[in-house]
Amino acid sequence: MMTMSLAPASLPAGQRVYAIGDVHGCAARLDALHAQIRDDLAARPIEAPTVIHLGDYVDRGEDSAGVLARLQQPFPADPAPRLVNLMGNHEQMMLAALDEASGENVLHWLSNGGADTLASFGVSPRTPPSQWRERIPAGLLAFLRGLGWVHRQGGYVFVHAGLRPGVVLEKQTREDMLWIREPFLSFKGELPGVVVHGHTPERCATVRPNRIGVDTGAVMGGVLTCAVLEADRVGFLRA
Repeated sequence: MMTMSLAPASLPAGQRVYAIGDVHGCAARLDALHAQIRDDLAARPIEAPTVIHLGDYVDRGEDSAGVLARLQQPFPADPAPRLVNLMGNHEQMMLAALDEASGENVLHWLSNGGADTLASFGVSPRTPPSQWRERIPAGLLAFLRGLGWVHRQGGYVFVHAGLRPGVVLEKQTREDMLWIREPFLSFKGELPGVVVHGHTPERCATVRPNRIGVDTGAVMGGVLTCAVLEADRVGFLRA
C-alpha cells in the first residue's frame, strides 16, 4: 500500500495528480506504472484525476517508438483521467535533428541517444539524415510539436527540467523549462509554485520545500517513478 506523507504544496479537494518522470524508451516500465495508476484509481476513485508525463519519452532506451505510441492513446483506465503530456529536452533535440537533417543538431541528438530512437522506428544507422523524417509517422511528429512546456495545478507547477529563480512563471523561457539544472536545483527560496520536474536523475525521488524531483534513472538501472499528489499529501509509485 502506498504511503502518503505531508507535501510542500496542495491541490483543491477532488483533484489528484499522477506525475511521471523521464521514461526514455522504457515502454514496459511505463506500462507497469500505468497499471499501478489504474489500480490506484480503482481502489481510491476521485472526481478529477490527472496523469502528467513530464517529458523525455525518447532516446537511450530500446522502445521510444512504443512509448510515443502509448502517449498518443487515451489513458488505459475507465473512466480515463485527464492526460497532460509535456515536452522534454530530448523531444526538442529530436525535432531539431529531424528538421535540420544535417550539422550540429543531428550530432547533438545522436550523441544523446538519438540512434536508439531511430532504431525503434526501424531506421538503419546507414540511413541518411535527410530520410529520417519520412520514416517517422507524420501524426507522431505533429503530436511531438504539439506538446506543452508547463502545467499549473493547485500549488504546483509541472515542467520537465525546472524554473529559473527570480523569474515569474509567465516570463520563464522554454530553454530553461527544458534544460535548466543550476541555479534551480540548489535554490532554497520560493518559486512560482512547488515545481514537480524530471530531467536530473537521482537515486530516489526528491522532496524539497520548493520542488519535487521524479527522474530516478529508469534507463540507467533505476526505476520509473510517479509522484501521487492529493490534498496536502504526496506518495510515490515505482516500476
